[in-house]
Formats: sequence, C-alpha cells, structure tokens
Amino acid sequence: MDLADLTETADRLQTAIGGVVEGKPESIELALTVLFAEGHLLIEDVPGVGKTMLAKSLARAIDCSVRRIQFTPDLMPSDVTGVSVFNQESREFEFKPGGVFANVVVGDEINRASPKTQSALLECMEERQVTVDGTTYPLDTPFMVVATQNPIEMEGTYPLPEAQRDRFMVRLAMGYPSVSDEIQMIDTHGAHTGLDALEPVTDAAHMRKLIGLVRSVYVSDAVKNYAVALTGATRTSPELRLGASPRATLHLVRAAKAWAALDGRDYVLPDDIQALAGPVLAHRILPTAEAQIGRRDAVSVVSDLVRQVPVPEGRP
Repeated sequence: MDLADLTETADRLQTAIGGVVEGKPESIELALTVLFAEGHLLIEDVPGVGKTMLAKSLARAIDCSVRRIQFTPDLMPSDVTGVSVFNQESREFEFKPGGVFANVVVGDEINRASPKTQSALLECMEERQVTVDGTTYPLDTPFMVVATQNPIEMEGTYPLPEAQRDRFMVRLAMGYPSVSDEIQMIDTHGAHTGLDALEPVTDAAHMRKLIGLVRSVYVSDAVKNYAVALTGATRTSPELRLGASPRATLHLVRAAKAWAALDGRDYVLPDDIQALAGPVLAHRILPTAEAQIGRRDAVSVVSDLVRQVPVPEGRP
C-alpha cells in the first residue's frame, strides 16, 4: 500500500464520478479530498445544479453501506439516530438503527429540517457514535456525511447552527455548468441517468487502508505554524464577528494531507493550505454587519487573509 495505489484509486473514482457529474472536476476533487481526510462534506447551491447527484455518485463509487436521508420539516431526530422499540415477544426494548448507520450518509436538503433534527447529527459527525436512551452505538468506518443544502434565502429553509457548520470539513458550491457541459449533460442524461451505470471502483476495507496512509503524510512545524496563523488571523480580523475554531485548524491540516496525497506527495506544502483555506474556513466564519454592507463575504475575507499571512520559507 503506497501513494501510487492511492492516486490510482482516486483517479478511478474521479473518472467514475465525472461520468455522472459533467464538467465539475474541481468539485469532485474537493469531495475526494474530504473522503480521504475522514471529513464531512457540505454542498451548497441553488436547486438543480447537481448537488444530490454528486453526493449519490460519490457514495455509489464505493462498495460500502449507503443511506439517504431526505430532510423535511417533519423529520424527527429519532429518524436520523434510531429509536428503541418494545418487543412484545421478548418483553425487551430493541434498538432500531436510524439513517446514520452507514459508511456514507447522504443528507439531502439538510437545512429543510428543524434545528432540533439537525442537531441529531452532531454526535455522530464528531465522535463517530450515536447515543440513544443512555446506550452508545459505534459507527462503522469509514464514516462520511455528504449533505446538500439550498441557500438560506430560499423558502422553507432553516440556517445551520454554528456547531453544525463547524463539523463539516469543506463546503463547496457546484455552480452552473458551461454551455458545452450543459449540452453534453442533455446528450448524456436525456435518455438515461449515468448514475445507473456507475460501478463501484473500491470498497470500504480498501478505503480504510488508504485513509490510514493519508494520516501518515508529513506536516512540518513551519506548515503547522502557518495553518495556525491563518486560522488565528480570522479571530482577530475586524471584518469578522466569529473566527475559525481550533477544529477548523485540525480540519485544514487533515484536508491538506489528503490534498498532498492525491497529488502523489507524502508531505504538505504551504500551497496546499492556501488552496484549501477558502473551502475549509469560509463556512465557519461570520462577517460583521459593516463587512456585509460593503459586500464583503466570507470567501473574500479568507482570500485576503491568505494574501496577508506570511508564507513560511524553506523546505517543507
């Protein structure tokens, strides 16, 4: 098991998913980075641009257990985590697992459920376990939540709590396809969906080994200090009323390890931190009212901080 095996598997995953999701190689690469970094992915954009298709394609490309949860206003926390049911024959309570008991959990339109139901994901996303009626049930590895959400301004949506957003390693936006990609999409999906023809290219056991390989990617003290300085800058920026948490620093370094491994390197460069700063940090921070009035969003603030924080010199 080496980096060549990892990059080969990643290439096959990218090709398989790219056959379903047209013209979005950057989004697919970010999704694979989160997968190999043991994180969770939040896909945010307007309806109809392929959010759910990307989530389902990623799940189907791996031969593992997959559950899909459609988040609705009447969804209950027990629908997500599971519930204890009294068995009349045995005269005992039996636990019925909920939708999170899978290797890949696809949460569709997560912000259409109430904050109470959204909070049911907090424990499983952070601790890889579920506690129901005082009993803790571990989740299988790998475990990844791929959630989609519509912009907050749309009808019938609830904003994700800060604690929920902070548990997602990366947020990405699909964006509209180019003209040529949209025409290709009509030709490809006009008669059938590419998702039906997608065959798994790896399995859960192999993914566990590759994830272990990513953990061993080297991060120098200089790069660690750079990551800390970058997240620390968000906490002192006058344009932000909420900076990035220490969890954000951990996610940034873990994502950078996976990003480097996908590039065939066993060490992290400052360039990896810079490339992932926006996707990892922007959804965790909150601009001030003055920044919003000046049309400054979180992504632009992070981009400015990346340019301002000194980059370490020398070998990684």
